[in-house]
Amino acid sequence: MFRQRTLQQLAARRAGIGAHSVLVGLDGFVDTIVTPVGLRRSAGDNFTPITTLTEFGQRIVAAAGKSTNIELYPRTDKLGGNGPIMANALLATGARVTYVGAVGQPAIHPVFAGMAAKARTFSLAPAASTIAVECDDGKLMLGQMRCLDDITYDRICAVMGETAFQAEIAAASMVALVNWTMIPNMTPIFGALTERVLPKLPPAPNRIYFFDLADPEKRSVEDLRAALTAITKFAPFGRVTLGLNLKEAQQVAPALGCQVPEETEAGLKAMASDIRAKLGIHTVVVHPTKSAACATAEGSWWVPGPFTPKPLLTTGAGDHFNAGFTTGQLLGLEPEACLGVGVCTSGHYVRTGESPTLAAVETFLANWR
Repeated sequence: MFRQRTLQQLAARRAGIGAHSVLVGLDGFVDTIVTPVGLRRSAGDNFTPITTLTEFGQRIVAAAGKSTNIELYPRTDKLGGNGPIMANALLATGARVTYVGAVGQPAIHPVFAGMAAKARTFSLAPAASTIAVECDDGKLMLGQMRCLDDITYDRICAVMGETAFQAEIAAASMVALVNWTMIPNMTPIFGALTERVLPKLPPAPNRIYFFDLADPEKRSVEDLRAALTAITKFAPFGRVTLGLNLKEAQQVAPALGCQVPEETEAGLKAMASDIRAKLGIHTVVVHPTKSAACATAEGSWWVPGPFTPKPLLTTGAGDHFNAGFTTGQLLGLEPEACLGVGVCTSGHYVRTGESPTLAAVETFLANWR
């Protein structure tokens, strides 16, 4: 039983997480979580919500040629962006974190204050913003992110100093560079790292380089292929892991000439294996909402997920999976156990809204029915 194996490995090794430093970046968003109002009865939250994206979409389509008003009821403002959410989740595990990204100018935005108090934090630009419309069957992320245009390798060096940035990478057990889609200059940053930085550093074959594309639908296939090629160039310097949710995997696979199988255990394992083989990297992980699969050169693995039809929130679920999975990698867990830690980290978060400690992940695993 994978749960028991995961529990055994995690219990034996979780105390070692504090020995690991991780560098995470490069985005940053202020997320406003909202509920679309279907029928308002009185003030405040006295309304019937629009519960599905289908119904929400029908409201919009029905307004074509006319107009409509859709109220978005604010639930909370929270730290957002793939990088900050993943960094916060890694901090909860006990890892030491350096964050480099768009978290406020001239001062760090208040939603990042908790993270900045625990992580070495370098802000490159003002934070972007997202209105996250959450429904029972998914979410719609409406973003304003022009400030992310300013994130470049030269900007990183101007803020941190090139020598200091290189020292942070040299000290890191993992470098996680996420949200490629929304950072226009991310591919050149990948190139600067593999051409100008990593060749100068002492060899670190066990360092993890983690990448999350973050829904590349709005980018061209040519841009996507260029980014994937740039990611493969990290392979000589360590263990490259590409994390994909199901939609992202279904976009990456055809871009590489791979088949897109059905969302079954066999299909997900095959897709992860095919993408990994095409790229020639260490690990590819694919995580739908109800399960997760990964592949390395040694084989492929799949685990079910602790799916709940009524999550407290879903924005950030994938980033918590990524934090859990890579925490397993940092601890040297087997791939199946990494998947187990990933799905339980995400499962805990969507139920509670809180990033779990590794002790909380253990408890979740033990109580999972």
